[in-house]
Amino acid sequence: MLAALLVACLCAPVTAQTDPQTNPIEALPWQRGPTTVSLGTHASLQVPKGYAFLDNKGTKALNLLMQNPSNDEDEYALVDDRGDWVAYFTYADTGYIKDNEQIDPDDILDSIRKGTEQSNKERRSHGWDELRVLGWSAKPEYDTQLKSLAWSILAEDVSTQQQVVNYNTRLLGRYGVMQVVVATAPDKLGHSIGSFKETVPGFQFSPGETYGEYQPGDHVAAYGLAALITGGAAAVAAKKGLFAVIGGFLAATWKFLLVGLAAVGARFKSFFVKKR
Repeated sequence: MLAALLVACLCAPVTAQTDPQTNPIEALPWQRGPTTVSLGTHASLQVPKGYAFLDNKGTKALNLLMQNPSNDEDEYALVDDRGDWVAYFTYADTGYIKDNEQIDPDDILDSIRKGTEQSNKERRSHGWDELRVLGWSAKPEYDTQLKSLAWSILAEDVSTQQQVVNYNTRLLGRYGVMQVVVATAPDKLGHSIGSFKETVPGFQFSPGETYGEYQPGDHVAAYGLAALITGGAAAVAAKKGLFAVIGGFLAATWKFLLVGLAAVGARFKSFFVKKR
């Protein structure tokens, strides 16, 4: 019923949607740029003009509206004025990640597919459509200067065959990792990633928590870069045959907009236009 209500709101004429009580997305506590926001206690983000940000409480509400399973960690959302993408930020207290590990894309993709099968059990329990992983849209690549790992995976709704790309970035810090997932449509990937990257220079870890400030004696994670893609500690368990552990991670990581990114984009566009 909630999904049907959201679709009805999104598909109504833009000029007619002026009452937040009938528009659940617009009623969320958006913080419009330019502004500086906190991503918990570990980092901050400068939100430029033309972008909007949701705190943890607002992001949980957005996940419910978009049929995205929420995780137990604090999560924050960022959207652009075109509504082409939604970025989710979550901090993981992993410890210091050593970045000297070689990555095997084929092995990682196999683990993700198995984990997604487990995450579909949660989707079915909510009555949501299941997700199928089609393959890499961009294989994992590590930037040694920015200390960031990026990749993107192409997936589809099993019932409707609607495709979506999840672009992932992991920004390494001294004590943990900022996990960023950008959900967008495949035909908008280039623009969406370019638009998202415009906000990355505005991201910074809190003083004393940058990757370069590592000191001997700091906690070091028991895994490397590959495990950041397949679920951190869950991936370590998966190597022992416990692939079900990865399912919980992937259920929180995949952000699949079942109501359709085109409709969501129209809603976000109206949101920004009325503000201006």
